[in-house]
Amino acid sequence: MAEFSAKDVQRLRQVTGAGMMDAKKALVENAGDFEASSKWLREKGLASSAKRSDRANVQGVVALARSANTAAVVELKCETDFVAKSPDFVAMAGTLAQAVVDEGDQAAAARAEAIDDLKLIMKENIELGRVVRFEAAEGNVLDSYVHNQSGRGVNAVLVELAGGTQELAHDVAVHAAFGKPLYVRREDVPAELVAEERSTLEATARNAGKPEAAMPKIVEGMLNGWYKERVLLDQPFAKDDKKSVAQVLGDARVERFAQVVLDAF
Repeated sequence: MAEFSAKDVQRLRQVTGAGMMDAKKALVENAGDFEASSKWLREKGLASSAKRSDRANVQGVVALARSANTAAVVELKCETDFVAKSPDFVAMAGTLAQAVVDEGDQAAAARAEAIDDLKLIMKENIELGRVVRFEAAEGNVLDSYVHNQSGRGVNAVLVELAGGTQELAHDVAVHAAFGKPLYVRREDVPAELVAEERSTLEATARNAGKPEAAMPKIVEGMLNGWYKERVLLDQPFAKDDKKSVAQVLGDARVERFAQVVLDAF
């Protein structure tokens, strides 16, 4: 085993601009020799990875994996649509998602070296984005939806229901994918956000010349519309907009949901 310190790793990173894992690997491969490690990083093309890391990466893929009562979504980010649709890139995202299902939340981050290798091959700023893992409680129903575009996932949702059916959980997941709610129920919205919005709506109504006597009712109506944009249960259901999601759920309860959408979408 090569002998080197954390300071050696830091110095090598500063000189070459390589990532921490790459710098460690270079020192291991070259028995701790600094010059040889620097040359190794340059030859591997890893010395320029820091420059790539400054470039915007709003493209990518959102991968979904499921097994029994567990599901995971992993976002893998890159710079261009071309790389995002490439088979190797899509396959890597799928591999990471399955690893999270099988091994836990940190499984994707633990594969940083494989991601760095892909960064080298693709010559783009590739990085792990959001990672979500749900393991449904006993008796609950877990379902998901992923919206694909050009052969890759771009928008994925996980939903866990208590007292509902698989079909209902799937329908709610599909709805959430396009409704993009931020909260399950009104009580989940931070009180300070509600107070701030109420104040803004009151000022807007007054500036529009609305009668003071009707102000509470007017503001409440406007606030209801604001909730519908953000709260899952308040939203008109995608498959039947005459009903709210809460009405479609009936006695079923949304325990939690998560959504991951690429920045480019």
